[in-house]
Amino acid sequence: MAKDRSQGEDYLGPLKRLLTGVIVLCLIGIFLVWRIDSPRVERFRAQVVDKVVPSFDWAMAPVTGTVNLIHDFQSYQRIVDQNRELRRELQQMKAWKEAALQLEQENARLLDLNKVRLDPRLTYVTGVVLADSGSPFRQSVLLNVGARDGIVDGWATMDGIGLVGRISGVGKNTSRVILLTDTSSRIPVMIQPSDQHAMIAGDNTAAPPITFLEDPDLVRPGDRVVSSGDGGVFPAGLLVGQVAQDPGGRMRVRLSADYERLEFLRVLRNPGTEAITDAGALIVPDGVPLATADPAKDAINE
Repeated sequence: MAKDRSQGEDYLGPLKRLLTGVIVLCLIGIFLVWRIDSPRVERFRAQVVDKVVPSFDWAMAPVTGTVNLIHDFQSYQRIVDQNRELRRELQQMKAWKEAALQLEQENARLLDLNKVRLDPRLTYVTGVVLADSGSPFRQSVLLNVGARDGIVDGWATMDGIGLVGRISGVGKNTSRVILLTDTSSRIPVMIQPSDQHAMIAGDNTAAPPITFLEDPDLVRPGDRVVSSGDGGVFPAGLLVGQVAQDPGGRMRVRLSADYERLEFLRVLRNPGTEAITDAGALIVPDGVPLATADPAKDAINE
């Protein structure tokens, strides 16, 4: 037998309306109780709050979590801003560090200009590098010293540590220096300790090759390379660099001069090399006649 659903629906409608009315009346009563300004009602409200609110911690958990999440997001935003500021300060510190390193290297080069011990007859003029005209086909720099300072074409230049090049072109106030790395540069050198004479030929690389080496078997990587003074182009004993070997097995020179930061150069006044015509003058002082000895006569006298 089918159930009559119309009877159930007839009961549900009045019950819903009754329940809604009761809830509305309760809310109105609570509103009125909360709005009444009376000491007795205030005590009643306090007792209700003490009884009801502590048991509603579970209901406040989502609200508390939302507030904490907002605070954490604000803290994260502050951390991001602080991180961005620290990165900017780190970039500034790197720039200051680079400037400090450049000043330290410049100070070291200036100190080397005062400490390098050369031939006492070799005086020098210190000049500032004005421009670098280095290119794939030419390696040279321009100095702020020239003919007014007594600069002569062909004089050697150093950065305080090693040989840099030679003067090639002198103006009134400026002069040009052809670097050892230029393809037109040819420097006679001596490799120590084997005392092997050779030639350094520039090829526009940082490590020019060694050519015309007398005995390659006597030369090892790390040997000291100095100017030999042959031909009177450069004074003897100027430091050039150290021997190095490229992957192809060819001997090259690792230059001692810092070609990446050529700021000050020392131009050596070369008075020329004294020509020795009498070997005895190396031992016997001037003015003392050389004694001639005849070994056969000495044997007869004995």
